[in-house]
Amino acid sequence: MLDAGVRDAGVREAGERDIREGGADSGMLLLTGATGLLGMQVLARYLERTERRVCALVRADGREQAEERVEATLTTLFGRRHGHSDRVLAVPADIEAEGLGLDAHDRGRLAAAVSDVIHCAASVSFSLPLERSRQINVAGTRRMLELAELCRRQGGLRRFSYVSTAYVAGTHAGEFSEDQLEVGQGFRNPYERSKFEAEQLVRSYRGRLPIQVFRPSIIVGERTTGWTVSFNVLYAPLKAFARGAYVALPGRRSAPVDVVPVDYVADAVFELANRPADGGEDTYHLVAGPSASSVGRLLDLSARYFRRRPPRLLPPGVYRRLLHPLLVLTSRGKRRSALRRSEAYFPYFATRVRYDNRRARRHLVPAGIDTTPIERYFDQLANFAVRTRWGRLDAPRARGRRASGAEPG
Repeated sequence: MLDAGVRDAGVREAGERDIREGGADSGMLLLTGATGLLGMQVLARYLERTERRVCALVRADGREQAEERVEATLTTLFGRRHGHSDRVLAVPADIEAEGLGLDAHDRGRLAAAVSDVIHCAASVSFSLPLERSRQINVAGTRRMLELAELCRRQGGLRRFSYVSTAYVAGTHAGEFSEDQLEVGQGFRNPYERSKFEAEQLVRSYRGRLPIQVFRPSIIVGERTTGWTVSFNVLYAPLKAFARGAYVALPGRRSAPVDVVPVDYVADAVFELANRPADGGEDTYHLVAGPSASSVGRLLDLSARYFRRRPPRLLPPGVYRRLLHPLLVLTSRGKRRSALRRSEAYFPYFATRVRYDNRRARRHLVPAGIDTTPIERYFDQLANFAVRTRWGRLDAPRARGRRASGAEPG
C-alpha cells in the first residue's frame, strides 16, 4: 500500500521538506489521469522541466499493478532507458470509491506531502448513461476536492487545477467566455452534462481552495508527429470517412470545429499551473478560438488526404429523420457499424458556439505558447492514424519524436 511505497522511495519525507522550504517547486504534485493522453503529456512536462516529484493516482489492484501501469506510461513517453521512475510514485486508487479507496492513514500521509493537485482523470465517453458519467466525473471530482482540502489542512495546498472541457457550453450559440458557465444551455450527451455539473461543484469550493479550471476543446495528437494514444471524437468520423462510410452528413459547412493539439494543451496546463494565483482569473479556455476550423474545411482536408469525394451536407433534422435510417438499413458490415458509431458525433457538425480565449492567450502567448490552425498539421494527424492503423499498432511517443526531429536520436 501507500506506506510502503512512500517509505521505499523516500518521497513523503522529501515532499514534506519541499513544502516547508516553499517556492515554485515546493511539495509533491498529485496527478490523476496520468495514463491518459493529456495526463501523460502533463506528466512528461513535469519530469522534463522540473525536479518535482509526482504522485500518480492510477486505477489498479494493488501497488505492483499501479507501478506497472505507470512504468508502461513512462516507457511510452520516453523509451525504455528513461531514468524517471524514481521521481514518480504510483499509488493504486479509485476516484469512484469513498476516500479514493485509501485508508485514512494513507490519505493523511499523502496529503502531508502534496502541495499541488492536477485532476485530469475523467470519462470522455459520449455513450455512458448519465448516472454512470456522474459517478466518474462528478462524484470522482468531489473525492479529489475532499483530498485537496486534506492537503490544505495537513501541509498547505498551493493550487487545485481541474481539467474541465469547453463543451460545458453545451448547445449555447454565440460567444462563450471564460467567465461564463450557466447560460441556459442544453447538453448533447451525458458527458457534457456531467462535466458541467463537475465544474459547478469545483466552483463551489472557491472560497475554501485555490481553484484553477482548464477548458480544452477537442484534443488531438501532437502537431509535429501526430502522436496520440486516444482515437476518440475527431478520429472516429475521420476513420469512417476514410472508409467511405459517408455519402451525406447532418451539418453546416460554416459550423465551427474547435480542435487543439495535445502538446499545446499540456504546455498551457504546465505554464498556468505554475504561475502565481491571478486575482480571481481562474478559468482558461485552451482552445483554437479565432483559429478554429469549420465542418466544411475539415471535409475538404479529409477529401484531399484520403482522395474521396466530400459527403453532401444536409439539414440535421432532415438527415436524422429520413436519410440516416435508410443508410443504416441498406448498409452492411463495417459501413453500418461506422454509421452507428458516428451518431454520437453528428450534433457537433452543426454547432454555433465560439470560445473566447483572450484570458488564456494573454498569459500564454508571451510565454511562447500558442495554438496552431489544424490546417497546418492535419496531415501529421492523418499520417499517424493511418500508420498505426487507428491505434491498433504500438507507436511510442519517443520513437515518433526522434523520427520527426522533435528530439535528438
